[in-house]
Amino acid sequence: MSQVDIEKVKHIHDVDSATSYLFSQIDSSEALKQALNYSKEAHIDQFRKSGEPYVIHPILVASIVSSITDDESMAIAALLHDVVEDTDISTSDVKDLFGEDVANLVDGMTKIDTIRDSELVSSNSNERLIVSALSFRKMLLASTEDVRVLVVKLCDRLHNMLTLDALPEHKQKRIAEETLVVYGPIAHRLGISFLKNLLEDLSFSYLFKEEKHHIDNYLDTNFHAIEMKLDDFKESINKILVKDGFCEDDFEILSRVKHRYSIYLKMQRKGVGIEEVLDLLAVRIITDDPVKCYKILGLIHLHFQPLSSRFKDYIAVPKDNGYQTLHTTVFYETAIFEVQIRTNNMHETAELGVAAHWKYKSGGNNTIKLDWLNNLGYQNESVEDFYDLIKNDLYSEDISVFSPTGEAFTLPRGAVVLDFAYAVHTYVGDHAIGALVNKTKAPLLSELQNGDIVKIDMADEPKTRCSWIDAVKTSKARSNMRHNCNARLRDINSKSSVNIVATAMNLNNSRVEEWFELNQCDKRSTIPIDIEHFREVIHRYILDISQTNRFKSFLSRHRFKLRSYSLSGLEIFSTSSVSDVVFDYCCHPKKGDEIVSFLEKGKAHVHHKMCGSASKYIDEQRPMLFIKWEKLHVYNYNMIVSLHSGVGTLAEFLNYLVKLKIDINLIELGKNKSESTSYCELGFESKEGDINTLRAKIEQKIKVIQIIRTDDAYR
Repeated sequence: MSQVDIEKVKHIHDVDSATSYLFSQIDSSEALKQALNYSKEAHIDQFRKSGEPYVIHPILVASIVSSITDDESMAIAALLHDVVEDTDISTSDVKDLFGEDVANLVDGMTKIDTIRDSELVSSNSNERLIVSALSFRKMLLASTEDVRVLVVKLCDRLHNMLTLDALPEHKQKRIAEETLVVYGPIAHRLGISFLKNLLEDLSFSYLFKEEKHHIDNYLDTNFHAIEMKLDDFKESINKILVKDGFCEDDFEILSRVKHRYSIYLKMQRKGVGIEEVLDLLAVRIITDDPVKCYKILGLIHLHFQPLSSRFKDYIAVPKDNGYQTLHTTVFYETAIFEVQIRTNNMHETAELGVAAHWKYKSGGNNTIKLDWLNNLGYQNESVEDFYDLIKNDLYSEDISVFSPTGEAFTLPRGAVVLDFAYAVHTYVGDHAIGALVNKTKAPLLSELQNGDIVKIDMADEPKTRCSWIDAVKTSKARSNMRHNCNARLRDINSKSSVNIVATAMNLNNSRVEEWFELNQCDKRSTIPIDIEHFREVIHRYILDISQTNRFKSFLSRHRFKLRSYSLSGLEIFSTSSVSDVVFDYCCHPKKGDEIVSFLEKGKAHVHHKMCGSASKYIDEQRPMLFIKWEKLHVYNYNMIVSLHSGVGTLAEFLNYLVKLKIDINLIELGKNKSESTSYCELGFESKEGDINTLRAKIEQKIKVIQIIRTDDAYR
């Protein structure tokens, strides 16, 4: 669905226009007409908060559904999705009139509303919604047998978001937060990217008005410059492809600016301003054959300098929702562009997800189950990079660049303005905010050419640019930028340490701060990342204060013992009870990211360390917890077993090992084979560290001749 269609849907306010729009999206049929009339009759005396006839809503939901799929049952279910809940009509009535398939979909939609009522905190409450919304999402996914129900619900939510202006502000925020926490991630996991982006951006505009205004203002101010850059880059690609033998009918080049909420998340995760978001500008090249995708990628990399570590091959290794595309990021003149390359089929899948391949014909299976939906986790919303691009400066030539006074600096080919700034002096690099290249204004990530004359503009305060480390070419620039980022992390850790200790000891932050200063606690910045140091600090504090009579009775009543909690792939250490982990929607930290955690009503709320919200909470001295990602220990084994000869014996044994979650990396068959038995040697990995326990489990199935831990020198 295009943006124009969305605008059209938003501005339809009468039944006739809604009906006309529905039949522009799907062919009319007797069943559809009957469902439309039935819905009109059922909602005849009902009106929305805006004063419009209520039936406009189900008609437009059916229109949005029909823009995704031609499944008539889904369109009819969309028309009827509120009749069971809002009128006297029952599911059995729907079944009698429209068949079992439609009735099951309507019943699924009704169930979602029932679960929502029971799981979500009251809209009159001031309590934050995120905890109950996460619970609602789990319940919703666990109870949904037909994934089509979720898709209709997403379309229902989209239309609600488009008409949210009619509600009071507190309800707008409530519904927007629910949309961001529940429905956005589901659309992402279903692979329906256009729905995901729309739901996120609409929610963003209600939840973070100031931040959205800032982003909109930047994009509006720079609109013409952005459009010119995109058009220029597209034209350059077009010429390269045609010159190399592609016909203009073989490919299509689309361009876009990253969607608003995505830009905001990048800014939060990296702790940067919008001008530092690397993949703000993007082009998408669509062709008709996967092999052509790789050929186009090769031509892009041959003609434009790629950024190391930003190449992703989702064609060879698709995402779990079926998404396939080649991603790369390249320099072009004074800008950085993300380039996506995919086939037409891949494009349809990327936009519509599972809906792109549904076949609901007579005799077909009407129920699609997606097991991976049950594993929906907040910290795993996007799949991490699969491959790192080989460093592109291995055989690069040098270039000479000059200061305005004529001093020459030698830099590797592909170096950018910021590399030059650091080559001049560390202070210049740290304070650089812009440049003139050959007397023309240029961004700091502009690629330099041999003979360029560069003048650096500096700010009064140093700039921390953690997201640019991979964009520079020289080790001096990288090491200094990394040093600045580490310094920023140490500052965050130092502030966090006071909050963490104060929370654990149930003390005022000022008292902990005073104790740190008196005891010259110079390693305080390691407290949030070193559990042993954290324990030691608590122990020393208890010893100090127990020496005064004032605290003896206090200590006899309180035990400051750190308990360990393992939740959602995280390890938490706390003196108070922690029941759950919540990943906040303002930054979506991913596994391995630097994180902090705030204690709120017995739950650990997790943020990225660079998140602006986290920084504000730290300064507000909110209660904090020690938190870290759990390390999964894997042990290496070598084993020899005796196999009885027979068809399928080995396959049966290997299947048993899979059930024990054993990962085999070496297998050798036929050792000392006799008529009745043969020996099989295996090398494998297991999370079980106790060799005797593991042997006992394996011997329930087969005779083990020998098993040793190859990563244990004493075994």
